[in-house]
This record gives sequence, structure tokens and C-alpha cells, in this order.
Amino acid sequence: SLLIIQLAFLITTDEEILLNLKKNILFYTINAMRRTRIVSHDKNYLHVEFTTALFRFVDDVEFLIDEKNRIIHIRSASRVGYSDLGVNRKRVEKIRKTFSSLFTKATSK
Repeated sequence: SLLIIQLAFLITTDEEILLNLKKNILFYTINAMRRTRIVSHDKNYLHVEFTTALFRFVDDVEFLIDEKNRIIHIRSASRVGYSDLGVNRKRVEKIRKTFSSLFTKATSK
């Protein structure tokens, strides 16, 4: 099932608008992916669990929005095993591409 979270923020500056847009796009990107569960989130942090299709392994992905440097840091890790055969890297790359595409569309004139 798809979990949809709507974020409501008081907007006062262009930087806040941009930050909130990034957060909303990140939530949308994550929610559009299968087998995801948002574990926790706050102003600048998001922890998501992804479950693999075949063996049902749970991977943790964390997002930290660095407002000062205007970047989103991502940490992705498997909970078990020595190798995930590149699954985490592929997932993060998919998130990055989807996020970049949506952000570009949302901010282009």
C-alpha cells in the first residue's frame, strides 16, 4: 500500500519554500517506491525501511537535509549479510534520479 504524507509548513522566505519543496519531493519519491516504510522523520531527517522483494531483507536508508550546504545526505545499509549485490546503490541512484527529475520540473519556468 502507498503511504501518503502531506506536510504543512509556515512559509516565510524563498529558502524555506525551496526546503519544503525538497522535503515534499523526497517524501513523494519514497512513497512512490514499493515495499517502503517511513520509520521516523523530523525537520531535516528521514529514516526509511525498504524490504527486498525476494528474500524480504530489510535495508535502512537515512536522509539528512543539510540546509546550510543545500544538499541531502543519504546513508543506505543492509541489516544482514556481507553483500547486497549492489541493491542499495541502485536504489539510492533511482531515488537520486527521480528526485532530480521532479525537482527540475517543479522549479523550471
